[in-house]
Parts: sequence; structure tokens; C-alpha cells
Amino acid sequence: MITSVLVANRGEIACRVFRTCRELGIRTVAVYSDADENALHVRVADAAVRLPGAAPADTYLRGDLIVRAALAAGADAVHPGYGFLSENPGFARAVLDAGLVWIGPPPEAIEAMASKTRAKELLGITPLREVTEGDLPVLVKAAAGGGGRGMRVVRRLADLEEELTAARAEALAAFGDDEVFVEPYVEDGRHVEVQILADAHGTVWALGTRDCSLQRRHQKVVEEAPAPGLSPGLTHELHETAERAARAVGYTGAGTVEFLVAGDRAQFLEMNTRLQVEHPVTEAVFGIDLVALQIRVAEGHTLDDEPPRAHGHAVEARLYAEDPAQHWAPQTGTLHRLAVPDTVRLDTGYTDGDPIGVHYDPLIAKAVAHAPTRAEAIRKLSGALDRAAIHGPVTNRDLLVRSLRHEEFTSGHMDTGFYGRHLAELTEPAPDPYAPLAAALADAHGRSRFGGWRNLPSQPQTKRYTMAGEEHEVRYRHTRAGGLEADGVRVLHADARLVTLEADGVRRTYTVARHGDDVHVDGTTLRALPRFPDPAAQHAPGSLLAPMPGTVVRIADGLTEGTAVQAGQPLLWLEAMKMQHQITAPATGTLNALRVSRGQQVELGTLLAVVTATS
Repeated sequence: MITSVLVANRGEIACRVFRTCRELGIRTVAVYSDADENALHVRVADAAVRLPGAAPADTYLRGDLIVRAALAAGADAVHPGYGFLSENPGFARAVLDAGLVWIGPPPEAIEAMASKTRAKELLGITPLREVTEGDLPVLVKAAAGGGGRGMRVVRRLADLEEELTAARAEALAAFGDDEVFVEPYVEDGRHVEVQILADAHGTVWALGTRDCSLQRRHQKVVEEAPAPGLSPGLTHELHETAERAARAVGYTGAGTVEFLVAGDRAQFLEMNTRLQVEHPVTEAVFGIDLVALQIRVAEGHTLDDEPPRAHGHAVEARLYAEDPAQHWAPQTGTLHRLAVPDTVRLDTGYTDGDPIGVHYDPLIAKAVAHAPTRAEAIRKLSGALDRAAIHGPVTNRDLLVRSLRHEEFTSGHMDTGFYGRHLAELTEPAPDPYAPLAAALADAHGRSRFGGWRNLPSQPQTKRYTMAGEEHEVRYRHTRAGGLEADGVRVLHADARLVTLEADGVRRTYTVARHGDDVHVDGTTLRALPRFPDPAAQHAPGSLLAPMPGTVVRIADGLTEGTAVQAGQPLLWLEAMKMQHQITAPATGTLNALRVSRGQQVELGTLLAVVTATS
């Protein structure tokens, strides 16, 4: 019997595994980097061991330190979570060699499937060795990992070498292995996968299907089970292939076999020898706890001959600290408030007041809804996210709500090109026009220095806010009776937290929260502007500012001050949250200033370069 589990991971998945361990009466051990010293997964664990440093290569990718931590804390088993070392056969062997229980598949099975190139060969599929014009478009992928890291779509042969270089760098940073390979890219297919669970006694479960087609940067955003619209014949084929892959390598534990589906044809992509981020939708539909089953299998128990029956439909949305309208740029800062209605399941590694840093994935939480039908599950999830209070860095919450309500998704006709087609409309600003007034009235509550009744109404007060990139000026006044009024709107109630307005016969109540200069009015975020702008905050036209904190990992070859550049030309690359982000020239002209160097750490808003446009 396992009595104490160390989770070789962080954040949401560590908290998720700890939750099941507590329910089973198992003690928990966390590991943490210096950046995660006060993280939620550290606070909820029974014990925690520091991994000195902040970069993954120095901490969560150091298998030797993690094994040492497990022994020091008295753990008798290790759960790898997902990402980091979860698909590293050397780490699995080190855990077993230390006399610990490995809550995962045998190292030999991981090794057989860990390299996507070897996995394809095992199933008789050969990746591209040489790429020609006729092969385009192609997909560059990291051999040792997933999650979109080290993955690039190449549509021009001239771009292949540069994308290979970038993919290798991302793969090395994320997985400690820079091997990449190239395969044909199927435009606008569906990403469908099969959850498997196998014991050491020959039983393999194929637990339905999942559709994970809504992706950005090849990372999943919305997932659901079962995958809608698959024929019984195709579903049987997917299950059969998944079971064959598991049996071919003597698999045990939880894993996922992924496919690209176009029409009624399925192309094998890879096998992930670990728990997936989206596993909760399968848990909801089958009424199981996959982590508990992983632990039972690791203890040597047998599975039933047949898996439980599926019931209903489940949909999951990943809430990220990122700005979809700005090329999905990750965001950092303090998460002041995270409150999602309890009508849905919420898996998260954050609580109110926690910082979101630059070192790791920007995933904040996963929200999961289960209902008897697909339509009901979608409505339940979109409604919960719409009502959620999320205060802090910019998130993709509005994008998720709009995606879930988009006709292409609700009809079940989506594919991996969904955001390529619809991102502009899904990120079109649609703020509440009365949000600035609600913010101003909440701020004005109690500010009247005369208080109560007055002989004459006060002069109009003015406040300015930015909302969805535009500046808004609000005018209101204190009445003789000590209340507040605004032109064209009845102010029924106003205090520092709640404002009730009536406009055109419709009454609405707004919840207002202020954190520094940021004001959150229900789901709308505003920035309060000072009465007099700070001249020091102004920048010359053509200034390129860091869209996020990060590290300058690359500067374009030959780029110096005075170099002529073209609009859209990549100038430098920032690495943040395990991804690389291109900074491009805003116009055709001349690079008049380059203010950073390779390896330099920059903060949000740091001046990187200045491009003077050709007149």
C-alpha cells in the first residue's frame, strides 16, 4: 500500500493529485522552485522540499534532485503529473532504482513511445526525412514532449531551417531534449484522442473519445468528451488502434493516444505516456477518478474486465493568463480574485492574491461542466465562466465564453483551424458602455467632503478610464440630497462595491473591485487614468515595448542600429512561460535604437528598440 506520494510537478496538476491523495488517506509531498516558494501546491502539501533555482532546467527537470527529495521526505511513491519529466524514461528508472513506487507506465513503455518518431515507426508510420515543396505544409514537432512546445507549422520551404532552430530551442528548454521531427500537416482536421488505462495483468480500457480541436499555438484550449459526430465505425477504429499501441509496449497506468481526424479518416499522431491536462472530462463522463485508478494500478490491483459505462457529456475550458488579441501574449501579475460559480468543477493551482510569474505555463485553471447532453454542458460552462470574477492579469475568459457560444462550436463542426478563422471576431472588444460610470460612482462613494444634504448640487465631477484600448471620460455629480446622478442614467444605488443603474427602463447591478489603478466591473476591466499624464511615460513613435516580462533569447542576425527593416520582419525573440515570442518591426524603415542584448531580462513595457518608419 502506498502511504506517501511526492508529485514531481507544480501548480494545478500537483494540487489535483494531492486532492485525490487526501481522499485516499495518503500523505503528500511537494517540490518547489524558488519562484514557487509560496505557491498553492506547496501550501496544501503535507511536506515540501525546495529545488534551488527558478528555471525548469535547474529545478523540475532535475530528476536526481526530485528523487533525493522523495527519499528525504519519506515518500514511498512518485507521481509525475504532466509535462516536465512525466515522459522521461530515465527519470522513471531513477525512481524505481531508488526503491520507490512509480505511478506511471514502465520505463520501457515510456521509452518506446516517448520519442514520437519511434512511436510512429512502432505502428508502421515513417516521418518525413527530407522535405520538398510538394510536402508543404509540414509540422515540426518536438520528439520528447507535447503541449505545443517545440511545434511549428511551415508553409514555405525557405522558413524550414529557422523554424527547426526555434523548435529545437523550445523543446530543449521545456523537455531537456532538442530532438524534433517533421510530418505532413493536415489543414483543418480535428484533434481526437482516446484515454486508455491498463493494469499489469493484461486488461486495457479504452475510455471513450475526446475532441480537443480548439487550439492556439498547438495547445488545447477547449476539450470535450465524447468527441461529437464520430461514426461508430471510426470510434471502434480509434479504440482498436489505442489498445494496440498500449499492448505493443506492455503499457500500464493512464495514457492517451492522439489522432488527427479528417472526415472518416484518422491519422495517428502520438501516444502520451502520462495523464493529460484534459483528463477531467473523461472522469466526469465515466464517473471515475483517474488519479485514484493510477494509484491502484501502481499498487498492483486489477481493473474490472470492462470499463464503466459513459453517461452524458463534459466540456473543459482552460483559463490562461494571456491576451488572445495580442498574439496570445502571456500575462503576469497578481491574481487578486478567482471566483468561479460552483456549478462547475474548477482545477487550479492559484488562490486569491497569488502571483502569476514568468517561469512557467500561463494556465490559471480548468473549468469543467458535465450535463446529460452536449448543449446543456456547453451552456452550463459558458454561463459559469461569464459570471466568474477574475481580477488581475488579462485572461482569455471572454474568448472562452465566445468560443463556447459560437455556432461552429455549438453545432459540433469545429476543427483545428477554428481560431485561425475566427480569432478577430472572437476578440472584438465589446465592453459594457456603463462600466466606466459604475467604476466612477463606486470610486466616488463617500468622497463628498460635505456629506448628506447640501444647499446646491455640486459641480460635475470628471474621471477618465481606458477600456478595451479606448479612453472614456465619465461625468457625474453629487446631488443636494447627498446622492449621485449622471446624465441619462438613474443612479439607484452606489457604494464602493455595488452600483445599480437604470437606463432605458432596464435596471442593472454592477459589482466593482479596484486593485491599484485597475478597476474590475463585473467582467470588464478598466484602467483609471491620472488627471495629468506623466510625461516620462511617453515613448517615441515606432517604439517596441516588451509585451511581457521575459528573457531576450535571440536577436536577428546582422541587426544593428541603422539597419533597414521591413514591416513584420522578426527583430528579436523573447522567452516567457516556456514559449518564444517574436517581436517584429511595426513598419518599414530604419532601426534607430536597439536597447537590449541577448540574455537580458526585461520587464513588461521595457523599451526594446525603436523603428523610424520610412516617410
